[in-house]
Amino acid sequence: MASNPLDNFVIDPGILKTIGKDLQRPECILAEKDGSLWSADARGGVVHIMPDGKQQIITQHENSAFSQSTSATDRFTKGTLPNGLAFVKNGDILISNFGTDQLEIMKRTGETTVLHDTLNGKPIGKVNFVLRDRQDRIWLSISTTIPNWMDAISPNICDGYIALADKNGLRIVADGFMFTNEIRFDANEEWLYIVETTAMKITRMRVDSNGNLSRRETFGPESHNAFIDGIAFDSFGNLWGTHVMIDHIFALTPDGDLRILLDDDNGSTAGKTLMQAFNEDRVTPELTLACGGQIAPWMASITFGGPDLSTVYIGSLRGTTIPYFSSPVPGLPMVHWNERIAK
Repeated sequence: MASNPLDNFVIDPGILKTIGKDLQRPECILAEKDGSLWSADARGGVVHIMPDGKQQIITQHENSAFSQSTSATDRFTKGTLPNGLAFVKNGDILISNFGTDQLEIMKRTGETTVLHDTLNGKPIGKVNFVLRDRQDRIWLSISTTIPNWMDAISPNICDGYIALADKNGLRIVADGFMFTNEIRFDANEEWLYIVETTAMKITRMRVDSNGNLSRRETFGPESHNAFIDGIAFDSFGNLWGTHVMIDHIFALTPDGDLRILLDDDNGSTAGKTLMQAFNEDRVTPELTLACGGQIAPWMASITFGGPDLSTVYIGSLRGTTIPYFSSPVPGLPMVHWNERIAK
């Protein structure tokens, strides 16, 4: 195999640039070929950052819990909380809403329709991430069925699952995950890679032609000793990701070797205290809120964009802007990248 473009690569915090301002919970970011960015926003919708840097918030409806609450935990647990985003073929935006526990579809004018909020006659749970594949099927990660997700940050809760929406409806295709988070396909859509945040590992499963999943196995270390949130592949086959609250950017090589590319925690006392509390099953919101670096507090996602997919954008749960940097290797194009989107 050719040498890995990430050999000897680390991210210099001093060269990071930022785009966007006054953003609220820019957890997930979509990039378009024309340079546009679309960022989830806790005010109730998305922010469209145009190629010239101008931005516009497009709201479904205002998140009063966010705008009026003085409680830090309420801002992460109540009201509408757009989380994972994906484009459909016509350019509308699929939103996995972590606050309303719904899969929604929003037009670029803000008009929103609920696609799914129940499964098998029960509430669907904390819809974390949404992903569309080449067959136009929609994949969902459900972190937990516990209404307050902070109560699920435990080494003893394993109620996350993966659901698939296709021509036959919505069904569970795999379950028994520890706080299911972002999911991604490899280049050939042969394997689905699944973040298990509170298991501190990445699981992958083989995908058959009908969307069934099998051969569950761990990819990379059995434990990162940190909570994993977002992941994204580059074109070489490295799987990039974020350690949320501990605020690292990492990469797993095609062989599964873990490399830390950016450390914005530097062994902080707060981070060590949180990990110890988790191991003893006594995590509190106050312990999590004490964590977070300076670059993009609570790093949550990685998005490849720019004309050649070599610009990396960092999403976060507590930041107000989007840091970015140049990668030595372009990202793996998402399914929408070469589609002609009607606008």
